[in-house]
Amino acid sequence: MMRRWFHALSRWKKIFLVLLAFLLVWYLFSLPRTLFNSPYSTLVSDRNGELLGARIAADGQWRFPPADSIPEKYKICLVQFEDRHFRYHPGVNPLSLGRAMAQNIKAGRIVSGGSTITMQTVRLMRRNKRTYFEKFIEVILATRLELSRSKNDILVLYASHAPMGGNVVGIDAASWRYFGHSAGSLSWAEAAVLAVLPNSPSMMHFGRDRDGLLKKRDRLLRQLYDNNIIDQTDYELALLEPLPNHPHPLPQIAPHLVTQAYLQRPGNHIQSTIDKHLQVRTEEVLNHWNKEFSQNGIFNLAALIVNLETNEVLSYNGNAGFGTNAYGSQVDIIRSPRSTGSILKPFLYCAMLQEGVLLPSELLPDVPININGFAPKNFSLGYDGAVHADEALARSLNVPSVVSLRKYGVPKFYDFLKKAGMTTLNRPADHYGLSLILGGTEGTLWDIANAYARMAHTVMDYNRDGKYYAWESFNLVCDEHPSGERRPDESPLFNAGAAWLTLQALTNVNRPEELNRDFVPSVRRVAWKTGTSYGFRDAWAVGVTPKYLVAVWTGNASGEGRPGLTGARTSAEVMFDLFNILPATGWFGTPYGELVEAAICRESGQLKGLYCPETSIDTLLVPARGLQGSVCSYHSWVHLSDDGQYRVYEQCAGDRGIRTVSWFRLPPSWEWYYKQRHPGYRSLPPYSPECASGNLSDAVMQFIYPYPGAILRITKQMDGSRGKAVFELAHRNPSTRVFWHLGADYLGETSNIHQMELSPDPGEYILTVVDENGVSVSIRFTVE
Repeated sequence: MMRRWFHALSRWKKIFLVLLAFLLVWYLFSLPRTLFNSPYSTLVSDRNGELLGARIAADGQWRFPPADSIPEKYKICLVQFEDRHFRYHPGVNPLSLGRAMAQNIKAGRIVSGGSTITMQTVRLMRRNKRTYFEKFIEVILATRLELSRSKNDILVLYASHAPMGGNVVGIDAASWRYFGHSAGSLSWAEAAVLAVLPNSPSMMHFGRDRDGLLKKRDRLLRQLYDNNIIDQTDYELALLEPLPNHPHPLPQIAPHLVTQAYLQRPGNHIQSTIDKHLQVRTEEVLNHWNKEFSQNGIFNLAALIVNLETNEVLSYNGNAGFGTNAYGSQVDIIRSPRSTGSILKPFLYCAMLQEGVLLPSELLPDVPININGFAPKNFSLGYDGAVHADEALARSLNVPSVVSLRKYGVPKFYDFLKKAGMTTLNRPADHYGLSLILGGTEGTLWDIANAYARMAHTVMDYNRDGKYYAWESFNLVCDEHPSGERRPDESPLFNAGAAWLTLQALTNVNRPEELNRDFVPSVRRVAWKTGTSYGFRDAWAVGVTPKYLVAVWTGNASGEGRPGLTGARTSAEVMFDLFNILPATGWFGTPYGELVEAAICRESGQLKGLYCPETSIDTLLVPARGLQGSVCSYHSWVHLSDDGQYRVYEQCAGDRGIRTVSWFRLPPSWEWYYKQRHPGYRSLPPYSPECASGNLSDAVMQFIYPYPGAILRITKQMDGSRGKAVFELAHRNPSTRVFWHLGADYLGETSNIHQMELSPDPGEYILTVVDENGVSVSIRFTVE
């Protein structure tokens, strides 16, 4: 029927209907889905919406992303000045258009546009040359815009894209650039200026006479007063406000975070989890220390503060002195890989505890070692002989850590670190070797802080409801969508008991030669660890409480090392200052469900053995698998004469008598150093003359250097001659004479100090020593 009706129409009527249908379709779909294609500035605000900083848009304009609303004062001023009937017309005001046309015809040129706010928004969107045809298009699109958007949305679009003079676009950018604060804080006078400015944006030129702008503003204020929108007091005060005489710089708070947002999400307004006021105080602390450190040629300093309860970053300080653009201050150290030093040691301690291969206070060797040419030394260059594991961690001793890693296994620890969030381990485990625990790898402050946070979270989660949780996107994310959705974790990386014991050990950290905590004011109870890289290039400090984590790095972005650049002397000082500006907290509860009581030998730190005296037994908490740990191997029964002067056997004791006691004794090489730091340690007395001949096999001496199977590299001296290696031996009775043999060659004898300088040619050797009692010890080594 419709087809017959259409065919019955005349040719012109058919053309008219087709044209009408085309115009209808064009009208319905003429408005683009994206109204404005202009690039926007990148904004970062804090958790409360306060602006931290911004980066200019790609086209060189300060154009902030559109907000959800605009201030009421500006809205009133804008409508009063531009379009009083804005709330009532459908996007076009025919009376205004007619009046403007009459004025233009009378003047012979365009003196008035008659455009509504909606039409001006369309013009800003299209940015075409002003012609009568363009005006017609604006009329059509304005009505279309009114159908698709609310009046408030249209006001927001206009206010966000209106030119405000120079390279400033929109009221948000103009408020900061001209008045130094957000649009939400505009006064009546400031709102009036921004309302009239798009009409003549060139008036906002700081080098020109702007009387015209001032008159326009005052006329608008008078209209507001006459219409009873503002009272006389507001009116008079507004008239007294001067126009801005210079542009204001935008805030530069957390600048490295703002730069990161600009690189990753340009043109967006990102609401971070940063606390602006804490950020400002943190930057003050860092600037103070940076000024002091710079006197020693240490120019860079970074810090991170995290709320562990919410997993949110509260303060992000990528580097000190961003605005100076000197000494690499614009490098974001938080995201930059740096040598880790000793900062990873707590993770090895925790991993070994939870697997039962180490007990919290188990004795570890602290003597010179050489493992295939790798000869680590303690920071102090001294040795304790033997030290309890928790003390070794607290004092950050290198040798016990290397011995522990050798026992645990480099590949296992490598995998553990990767699961803990270390993203910089991009080479195979054997590339790092045993140096992995001493700074042989690189890490970022972000990753390391994340790993410490995971360990603390394990204890906090378990204490909360006896369960383990995994955190989705566990990255300490600074974003408007904070991470932290918790889901049960069936295979947690950390055991709560082992993590708690690790944190307990870290509360006893002390560096008396570098940092005495007794002289640090208001020190809180903090589990903390420092690290210093080889060559004094990187100084780390990480501290943890049940609510906060503070991580600090100090050094030079260029990698230049400096004397005194250690974790305790630099980063730890900063870390404690930062803790002092945070609220005080309690301490981690004990996760009893993941700990068991064990009888531990006080001297050895191992499980109670058959020969441990009852007076040396303590009951301590250990992880459940710790019950499978080592039984004390340092106490043994010893037969002494009645006066305790000699060791004897029943068959040779004679008139000296015999009694049996429990004796704590260490291997000879350990004992030699141990006695120097523990005056109360008693070496075994010698055998009586009557019993000595039958005990030549007793372990009375041990090589300190080289380590069994060592590979030695003997370097040349300054004069080009071949250098020498110093071989060293420990004897329970140092005054005993010792005779040295290299293969079949006799080298000489020593007493009291058992050292021998040798310079063997490349090859494999056996070194044998024999003491005056006939006791011998041999060791194999290779010279490359």
